[in-house]
Amino acid sequence: MAHLLGVQPKNETPPGSGKGGETVYAPARFVLIKGHAEETCRAERPHHPRHLEYQTPIRARLDLMDGFLRQYAPDVLCLQETKVRDDQFPHELFDAHGYTTRLIKGQPGYNGVAIFAKHQVELHEMRALCGRNDCRHISAKLPDGTVLHNYYVPAGGDVPDPVKNDKFAHKLEVVAEMTAWSMELKKKGGKEILVGDLNIAPLETDVWSHKQLLNVVSHTPVETEGMLKMQAARDWVDAVRHFVPAEQKLYSWWSYRSPNWELADKGRRLDHVWVSPQLKGKLKHAQVIKEMRGKEKASDHAPIIVTIDLG
Repeated sequence: MAHLLGVQPKNETPPGSGKGGETVYAPARFVLIKGHAEETCRAERPHHPRHLEYQTPIRARLDLMDGFLRQYAPDVLCLQETKVRDDQFPHELFDAHGYTTRLIKGQPGYNGVAIFAKHQVELHEMRALCGRNDCRHISAKLPDGTVLHNYYVPAGGDVPDPVKNDKFAHKLEVVAEMTAWSMELKKKGGKEILVGDLNIAPLETDVWSHKQLLNVVSHTPVETEGMLKMQAARDWVDAVRHFVPAEQKLYSWWSYRSPNWELADKGRRLDHVWVSPQLKGKLKHAQVIKEMRGKEKASDHAPIIVTIDLG
């Protein structure tokens, strides 16, 4: 079960309030940052989470996280691949930044997901993907009723053959299960946001070389076709591609193996923010924070910021 830590907000004027305590409708962000990936997404909502974020492993990059939170101050943090037991999570930094509600589901050494919020959110669900309780999903209900899902899809190993590679087979199983789950969400017709490291670059322009990566895990036809089917099953709206044309190259990940990663620019877009159709008209802005990839001891993923008007 997840560790839920509810901290009462301090008796002070909350972010987004005027001098007299009146509500100010300022942009709100959802930021996700992963130890090997970093992303972001915004939303406009008074007294509602403005950011979310995720990182891998969380304890190894607290200084970077502190700097990022100071600069972008997200309302909701979606953390992925935290790689730490719930009772050993480093809460002090996030408490200092005002994350009064923290939903955590972690394990030592592998995976781990969490959602932190500056205002009250409710634990919605924790899915055991493919029957495995391996801490790859957690969701929260935001104050306006929107459900936020935070996912960490398996990377899939190096060999793109489900017969020879159990990790790749498991990845395909997870994608298939998420597709069936998306179909059920469509029947319910609720408002949802899906964020996370999905470990698949679906479009030709989501990788530096479509032809050279066709047989590389993350961009094989079976993965990209599976992901597009998942997206279609719920009519998920790609919040970043909503602003960046599909013809334009776009990445969120650059390998550690490239010493001149920025010059070579051999990236892939593995991190995604999707919204249900009801929220499409609420999308205001999207941006990949590529500069974070260049920080010392940084993740190989860059944060993404998407602004949504949830008011």
